[in-house]
Amino acid sequence: MPRLLPSLTTLRQLAPAVVSGFLLHLAFPGTNLEVFAWIWLLPLLSILWPLNPDTPPLRRPFLTGYLAGLAFFIPDVAWVRHSSRVIHGAIDNQWAGMGPELLGAGAVLGLAGILSVYFGLWTWFVARHASPRTAPLSQSTSTASTLESLRCAALAAAAWVATEWLRGWIFTGFGWNGLGVALHRNTALIQIADLVGVAGLAFVPIFIACVAWINLIRLTRHWRGTSTIRTRLDFTLAMVLLISVALYGIARIRDHDTATAPTLTVRTLLVQPNVPQAVRWAGNDTLALYRRLDERTRLYAEARNDLPSPIDLVVWPENAIPIMLDLDAETIDFHRDFLTAVLGTSDFTLLTGVGTRAKEPEQFHNSAVLFQGSYDNQKRAHKQHLVPFGEYLPFRDQLPFMQTLLGDLLPGDFRPGTSTEPLTATIGKAAPDSAEKQPIDLIPLICFEDTVGRVARKFIRPGPQILANITNDGWFLQSHETQIHLNNARFRAIELRRPMLRAANTGVTCYIDPLGRITSQLQDPTTASTFIEGCLPANLPVPLKGEITFYARHGDTFALTCLALTLALIPLKKRLQL
Repeated sequence: MPRLLPSLTTLRQLAPAVVSGFLLHLAFPGTNLEVFAWIWLLPLLSILWPLNPDTPPLRRPFLTGYLAGLAFFIPDVAWVRHSSRVIHGAIDNQWAGMGPELLGAGAVLGLAGILSVYFGLWTWFVARHASPRTAPLSQSTSTASTLESLRCAALAAAAWVATEWLRGWIFTGFGWNGLGVALHRNTALIQIADLVGVAGLAFVPIFIACVAWINLIRLTRHWRGTSTIRTRLDFTLAMVLLISVALYGIARIRDHDTATAPTLTVRTLLVQPNVPQAVRWAGNDTLALYRRLDERTRLYAEARNDLPSPIDLVVWPENAIPIMLDLDAETIDFHRDFLTAVLGTSDFTLLTGVGTRAKEPEQFHNSAVLFQGSYDNQKRAHKQHLVPFGEYLPFRDQLPFMQTLLGDLLPGDFRPGTSTEPLTATIGKAAPDSAEKQPIDLIPLICFEDTVGRVARKFIRPGPQILANITNDGWFLQSHETQIHLNNARFRAIELRRPMLRAANTGVTCYIDPLGRITSQLQDPTTASTFIEGCLPANLPVPLKGEITFYARHGDTFALTCLALTLALIPLKKRLQL
């Protein structure tokens, strides 16, 4: 009779993988315990690189890694389930009915199942191509043992960086919550992202965990009398790497905080309407949404007592304007009157998210539009990194069943933008008492584009620039998604050394400095909840001369180097006798 349940031996092999995945989850929002970013890998390494050299090799390394991935991603992307509930009218976290709940659970399992493939690939590579060899590690010289340890740890770390980069690129990618993001509270360590990108940050904790485990292997074997080597030089070198990264970060922080370079002062106002997505779709009182935007803006930006506006730049979030901007002649006339009236209250510039018509018939963009003075004086940027199953239906034409299953939920696709020119406005002041304005670039990052470094870096220019993210996280109700989104977005400020502002419909509206530090955030003063309606004014200092970082110039060079190294090793392994 065939065995229906896994054997005890199999469970002992797979349990450490599940433990590792769940420990990694604890490093992200919900608990935010950074310590697990450094130790989560150890249970998985215990079965990849066993302490006993006579233990047979892991039989199914891909499956083992895949289970670790599921243990991490299922709780990590559980917020995705709320999107199906919102589609069916939910405005809070209450039960939405069996259909929406099952659809949401399926979305979570499907996304987690796809993302876990990369954990499986990494585990397979490490088990087959980066395992420590017994002879050089335990029965040779101290130098050979150190080199073997560094070789295995470096290959494992490079492979992890490579798989994270692939996860953020293949099929448009979903690179959220890479291992480096778990270090978001460690301001000193994360500064090196301006060289290696957020994916490259993962190299350090993986490398250190692997070296630490190899030292435990070496020590255990010495106790058992099967090793003659007790060197710890490799661990010392790993600590040197960690200290070097920290010192680099401390130097960058010092340089920023003591900088005397001239800056522009941009008086900004971020508006958070906090309108549930279901309410927006219902359209019961659309004019009330326009009135809300108008009233909030006038409250802070309107000129009073013969004094000019205290605000230079007002930012409304993604889809703040509930009706397509130029759907037809009637809506164009309506928006011209409305926006010209809002802008006529004083001399400020308005950046808002809104749907716009594309050149192709019945095609539309998700856009950021910059207005100065009137409706007709506008500049547009269109979202480039579209979200599958949210802004377009993958393989709609190639796979007819996709249209049959999901066509009613997503009847049409947005068109991606192609321009990488910033939106330039004349708003900044060289000094608080100056009446003279200067041009400044706004880098438009719509929705999740603030989590994609390869998109943001294309807009970098040497002059004064602000990373301007407009987003609508209302799809995910009052979940951890808003904090996850914010944590991932902060790394764009570090990679590109530009201040960032984030105007969210529901989520986290805030300002972020070029070191990735949140300098101001909209939240309830009593409960600290960010799910509120409100405005967040601030004087935003912007360097007149923007730094062009290594990452801005060369992108994910470090991650691509890691990918090339791991791919090249597979066919060369036997030839090099590694």
